[in-house]
Amino acid sequence: MEQELIFRALADPSRRQLLDLLFERDGRTLKELEAALPMTRFGVMKHLRVLEEASLIVTRKVGRERLHYLNPVPIQLISDRWISKYAAARVMALVDLKMALEGGSSMTTAAKPKLVYQTIIRASQQQVWEAITKPEFTTRYYYGCAVDTNLAVGSAFNYQRSNGAAIVEGQVVEVDAPNRLVHTYHSLWPPMNEDAPTKVTWELEALPGGITKVTVVHEDFQGETATYQGLNSGGWTWILSNLKTLLETGEALPEEY
Repeated sequence: MEQELIFRALADPSRRQLLDLLFERDGRTLKELEAALPMTRFGVMKHLRVLEEASLIVTRKVGRERLHYLNPVPIQLISDRWISKYAAARVMALVDLKMALEGGSSMTTAAKPKLVYQTIIRASQQQVWEAITKPEFTTRYYYGCAVDTNLAVGSAFNYQRSNGAAIVEGQVVEVDAPNRLVHTYHSLWPPMNEDAPTKVTWELEALPGGITKVTVVHEDFQGETATYQGLNSGGWTWILSNLKTLLETGEALPEEY
C-alpha cells in the first residue's frame, strides 16, 4: 500500500515538479510553490496533499507559515526494492553521466538549512524508541555504531564503534519517552569534525494498527557545511531506511548498499 501511494504520487508531472523545487531549495511555503506552477492555489494544495500522504514531503509549522520539506526516505526504499538489488552501480553511472552532460546543479538552501525526514514503520512506538536509544539495536542499522547514553538531560549522547572510539558526540537536550528525543550532534569524522555542533530531534507518533510515524529534524547547521552535505547526500536516508528494514524484517540492509 505504501509503494502504491508513492508510485501514484510520482506519476503526475506537476507533483514531480514540486519535488524538484524542494530539491533545489528545501523549506518552501505554499505561496512560493504556487508561484512556480501554472495552476491555482487550490490545485497546488491538492498535489501537496497527495505528496504528503505518500510521505514524499514533510510539513513543519514555523511561526505563522507552514514550510514544506522533501523527504527522500520513501524513494530510497523504492530504490532498494526495485533498483539497487538489480543494477545499482550501472544505473548510478548512467545518472551521473546524464547529470554531467546536462550540467546538473547542486541543491541550494537558505543560510541555515534544515533537514527533515519522515518514515512509517510497522512497529510499535516503544519498539522504535528502544531501537533509537539502545546500543544492541543501533549497531545493526547505524553504521555498526552503538549509542552510548543514559538519556538523562545534560548527559552524553554518543555513537561509538566496536573498539569504543566515538564517531559522533552529543548531549541530551530533551527526553519525553517514547514520544520525543532531542540531542546535539557533532561528528568527529574529518572534515565534519571542524563544524559546529548541530541539533537532532526524533519525534515518534503511534498510529492505529501498531504502526509508528518517525520524523527526524536535523537543524542548526551554519550553512551548507560538510556535516550538512554528508547527511543530506544519503546519511539520514540510509539510517532511517535501515532502521525501518530492521524493525519490519528482523534483518538490516546489506552493507554494500
